[in-house]
Amino acid sequence: MKQYVLTLSLILGTLFFVQAQQKVPTATELADKNIEALDKKLKLNPTQRNIIYNYTLDLYKEQMDLNKKQQAGIYNEDSVTRFFKFQNATNANIRKILTSSQQKDYDLFLDEQMRGGAKKKKKGKRAKDEEEEVVTGIEGLKLPPATPLPENNNP
Repeated sequence: MKQYVLTLSLILGTLFFVQAQQKVPTATELADKNIEALDKKLKLNPTQRNIIYNYTLDLYKEQMDLNKKQQAGIYNEDSVTRFFKFQNATNANIRKILTSSQQKDYDLFLDEQMRGGAKKKKKGKRAKDEEEEVVTGIEGLKLPPATPLPENNNP
């Protein structure tokens, strides 16, 4: 009886854990998070904030729709291409709303997002001296050149 109760509680605990891990954020949550990050970076006025929020909300809705199609296995290359065109159009529309100084910061923000978020500062003694070099594109995949081994001139 104890084994039965223990096994049942283990199975139920695993099911609850898996279900909690699978919570996918909604398009609204993603748009809110994105607009907050943009507002910190660009100092948006209320009009800019509302317009950009609507653009990003539409973009995240399209992204969620594409993800659902991919998970169901019913998407094709046309839907992926359509999404990237929509994404480029959204970025162009957002740039039209921003001032010239905000556009530069927006480009930096997009680069940061492509790298996976903001750079995290290193902790420790060497953090001041070391600065991590970020390599993008194909160069990041190449191996560094081999260093020759020192020759031993021992007889």
